[in-house]
Amino acid sequence: MELLTMKELLETGVHFGHRTQRWNPKMEKYIFMERKGIHIIDLESTQALFEKTYDFVRDEVRNGAEILFVGTKRQVQNIIEKQGKRCGAHYVNHRWLGGTLTNFDTIRDSVNRMIKLERMSKDGTFDQLPNKEVVKLRRELKKKKRNYDGIRDMERPPDMVYVIDPETEDIAVHEARILDIPVIAITDTNCDPDLIDYPIPGNDDAIKATRLLTSRLADAVIEGREGADRAAGTDQEEEAEETETEEAEAVEEEEEAAEEEVSEVEETEEETEEEKVEEEAEVEGASA
Repeated sequence: MELLTMKELLETGVHFGHRTQRWNPKMEKYIFMERKGIHIIDLESTQALFEKTYDFVRDEVRNGAEILFVGTKRQVQNIIEKQGKRCGAHYVNHRWLGGTLTNFDTIRDSVNRMIKLERMSKDGTFDQLPNKEVVKLRRELKKKKRNYDGIRDMERPPDMVYVIDPETEDIAVHEARILDIPVIAITDTNCDPDLIDYPIPGNDDAIKATRLLTSRLADAVIEGREGADRAAGTDQEEEAEETETEEAEAVEEEEEAAEEEVSEVEETEEETEEEKVEEEAEVEGASA
């Protein structure tokens, strides 16, 4: 079964590239033709590369890897947030703050500050502060939630980064490359595919196109997590079986030990009775 059908790709406009004046020559191998001044993307390449990317993401997540979804263009912000939450991925959908990956400790401090302000707003701390200070803190909290809410649970740099439009998210791509983090991206005809480890040739502007590709990639994350859960369940079952076997063996050993003790007691009692009989015989012989 195909992960992406040709009909889906055509209906959502994945094949539409940019105008020919804006193209990057390195994308030539992914371009099918030119029509009315617009490059048409080769959807067979899109299908093949997406399947390769899907398998990579699924297998990495199954092995415990974490992925970060990035897309700050207005038309893809909701898509990134929705699909990131659906598959349990971290996401950045408003503004990429420089150093999000390369200066992660500082970013994490800001996230912790956001979490602290949230706690203060819920536990009644704000009610005890002057109104002027509360207004200032609420403004700070709103700003931090906008920038950091999608990475609140990201305790370390991600193992993969998925980007919609690497030209727009060039800083994110650059930081990922510095840290040798694999980059997955929807690459339109104006992008440089050499900067991307797993390029997916396609329209990075159309809402339907980006929604289709992002949702299917989120499916890969979900499938990987389910595989990891199944593997963990199998390990637990094996551990349980081993525990049961060990317990059964322990019970058998205890039963054998108990039987040996009973045998020893019986033998001791028999020996004692024999000794008594011999003593009585000796007494009777002496009396005679």
